[in-house]
Amino acid sequence: MKQLQITPSICECQIEELSSQEQQLLQQAIEATDRSYAPYSHFRVGAALLLDNGVVVQGCNQENAAFPAGLCAERTALFAAGAQYPDVPPVMIAIAARDTSGRLTAKPVSPCGTCRQVMIETETRFRKPLRILLYGSECVYAMDGISQLMPLSFTEF
Repeated sequence: MKQLQITPSICECQIEELSSQEQQLLQQAIEATDRSYAPYSHFRVGAALLLDNGVVVQGCNQENAAFPAGLCAERTALFAAGAQYPDVPPVMIAIAARDTSGRLTAKPVSPCGTCRQVMIETETRFRKPLRILLYGSECVYAMDGISQLMPLSFTEF
């Protein structure tokens, strides 16, 4: 029997260490948290998705009393981009969240399993990795491709 060691490559950095484009995208994700509709969890998440054509599509979580009819910020951004720009690949997504007191989370918040699977499908569809930035007021996690969060994903890419 052979034991496999699978180690994701995630960079923990300060926002100032990122490129100006990455910093701007994170700021747009933070701004998107203000448009979140979260009357049940009071946990507001925002996403900003940069497309290959330079357009940024924002998303935010949308809750619903008929759980699980709501949708996460990452998927609202990815699906809006797919509806408006179906042939333009996304190149980077930034995600930020506010806790139940309304403060930005200290540690980065990771996408849920369903959002991860949608990101896998997006990478597979366009055959290129999606740069992922997860914001926390104490640090930012940056990674190249969803495989860093889902190393054994079911995909042909």
